[in-house]
Amino acid sequence: MTDEVQKHLDKGMYGTPSVNPDEQRKFLGTFRERVYIRMSIQQMRQEKLKKTLETHLTDYPDASVLINGNVSQTLQTSYIQSIMKAKLKFTVVDTDLQEDEESGLLVVSDKAVNEDTIDIAEKFTNDSSHSSQNGNEKKSFWHSLFHND
Repeated sequence: MTDEVQKHLDKGMYGTPSVNPDEQRKFLGTFRERVYIRMSIQQMRQEKLKKTLETHLTDYPDASVLINGNVSQTLQTSYIQSIMKAKLKFTVVDTDLQEDEESGLLVVSDKAVNEDTIDIAEKFTNDSSHSSQNGNEKKSFWHSLFHND
C-alpha cells in the first residue's frame, strides 16, 4: 500500500514518467524509430532540400509531419502549404529548447519504421548519385551478349 502512495506522490511531484525523454525531445515528441525523414532548421532554409521534400512527401501517404515551433512563421507557412498539397496531416510542436536546431521538420509514422538513414540530405542525394553512377558503368562482354538493354 505504501508503494502505491509513493508512486502517486512521485507522479504528482515530477509528472508522469516517460520512456526516453531525451530522445523524445530531440525528435519533437516521438521516437527515432518512427521517423522517415528529418530536416534541421538550417536545411529547411535551403530551397533545393525543400523541393526534394516536396517530391518525396507522397512516398509516405500514411505519414504525418511534425514541425518545430521555433521555426519562423514564414518558413512554417511555406512548408505547411507543401504538406497540405501532399494531403498529409501535420502538427506544429512547441518545444522549450530555443537552441534546438537539429529537428525542424520530421515526417513520421505512428508505428516503428526503423529507417537506417533519416537525414534528408543523406537519404536522397545519395540516391541520385547512385543512379548516375549506375548509368555510367561499363557493361561486361557477357552482359552485353545476353542482355538487351
